[in-house]
Amino acid sequence: MSNPAEKPEVVALPAGPQVAAPVNSRRVAAQRVREARDRLTSTSGTRPAFDAELLRQYAQTRISASYVVMLLVVATGVLFGLWMKPIVAGAWTIGILCVHLLIIRSCSRFLAEPTSVAVTRKWRTRFVLLDLLYGLCWTAILIHPAGRDLASNTLMMFLMLLVIAVSSMLAASLPIAALAATVPVTVGIALDLVLNGAFDNYVLALLALAAEGYFALLAHRLHSTTLATLEARAEKDALIGELEQAKAISDEARHRAESANVAKSRFLAQMSHELRTPLNAILGFSEVMKSEIFGAHAVPVYKEYSADIHNSGVHLLNLINEILDLSRIEAGRYELNEEAVALVHVVADCHHLLKLRASSRGITIHEVFEHGMPRIWGDERAIRQVVLNLLSNSIKFTPQGGEIWLKVGWTASGGQYLSVKDTGSGIAEDEIPVVLASFGQGSNSIKSAEQGAGLGLPIAKSLIDMHGGTFTLKSKLRIGTEVIVTLPPERVMSALAPMAEEAPPMQPEPAEPTMGADRKRVRRKSIMSAGTGL
Repeated sequence: MSNPAEKPEVVALPAGPQVAAPVNSRRVAAQRVREARDRLTSTSGTRPAFDAELLRQYAQTRISASYVVMLLVVATGVLFGLWMKPIVAGAWTIGILCVHLLIIRSCSRFLAEPTSVAVTRKWRTRFVLLDLLYGLCWTAILIHPAGRDLASNTLMMFLMLLVIAVSSMLAASLPIAALAATVPVTVGIALDLVLNGAFDNYVLALLALAAEGYFALLAHRLHSTTLATLEARAEKDALIGELEQAKAISDEARHRAESANVAKSRFLAQMSHELRTPLNAILGFSEVMKSEIFGAHAVPVYKEYSADIHNSGVHLLNLINEILDLSRIEAGRYELNEEAVALVHVVADCHHLLKLRASSRGITIHEVFEHGMPRIWGDERAIRQVVLNLLSNSIKFTPQGGEIWLKVGWTASGGQYLSVKDTGSGIAEDEIPVVLASFGQGSNSIKSAEQGAGLGLPIAKSLIDMHGGTFTLKSKLRIGTEVIVTLPPERVMSALAPMAEEAPPMQPEPAEPTMGADRKRVRRKSIMSAGTGL
């Protein structure tokens, strides 16, 4: 007996970079998800988290359109130089260009600074004030043209619409700045037209206000579209972050599962040796005691006890072998020793081994074999184990006086199949996935007196899958169960055609005398010459 004070051996799981890397990546992904969700959190009518991005788009748009605005200012200054003094027009042009350059410089400085709530708020106020100054500069030149005729009014309205349109488009990401740049121009021109008192001027004033309302609405729509685009991008980033987080969690779980699988393999390898060694001794000594090799027992009951010990040891050994086989299959370390196998011969041999057990229970086994079938390329031990598992299960769950059919034949695709059908109690349809899982048992097997470990069918299915075949289980309660195993046509060994006799190689023609023959001839002549004294 083992000492209770001894602590069980603990197999350490490998930890380190394999586990730390997924943890770090999961933390980074979780941080990205939190940031994306914070950006989607609304605390007011607008989303403050998007203010920085909207302000950046405003700054980038102003910088990209700086030359267009400069061209518009210069063209306006030259044009108004024809109606007023050139010095005044030039001073206005220089002044508004200075304001424009100040806006561009401010945009560049904003883009260079790190983003924060305080910085965004400060620069938003600054941009609104600069756009207000920019709009007042345009108002100063548009409401003081020299003379009030049709041409000047038309030019003033055209320039006003142009300025409002350009300012609204450039400041669409910041609607307050757009209003600050356009409202002074519109209001100033409208008041100037109304104060003149003519009906035409009233109409132009109304047109100016209508144009301001239209472009303000257009700028608002552009702002809404931009905001929706940013929200969609943020939601996409959040989704990507959640997917990365899920992948990191999956990778971490996979690494832990691999570590646990390695620990399980080590444990099974060690326990296999630790269990087999004493179990072999138990089987050997119980066999000796059961057979009464060294003499009869004084008490006959001891012989029965020895037989029970031997049978229990055999059952435990089979269980250990099944667990080890299943662990090797799941770990992908089960190797097939493939050779030419006669499926009919293997099934008939298994029937012969289990015939006595079936006869003791009054079960009749029928053989329906197709003769003359070629061999298949597979692992004979694995196929034999599959047949034994299926046939023993049928015998176990078939009542006395039942029948079992063993069938071996061709499939429609040219492969071979094995069918084991019984008249047992059957399996409920919802329990079929359970019995095909490791250690899974149906309700009938639980009620049966001969319970197993629930490894026979999973091992058989895994071995057939390794051969590239199919494993089908059909069952109905109180009718019976049928298991059909098919092997693909690629494993059927068909007869090969005889090899064609090759023609004998052609004999080479005699070659010309070589240098060796010439040397022999010269040597012979020299010897003859020496013999004659020449």
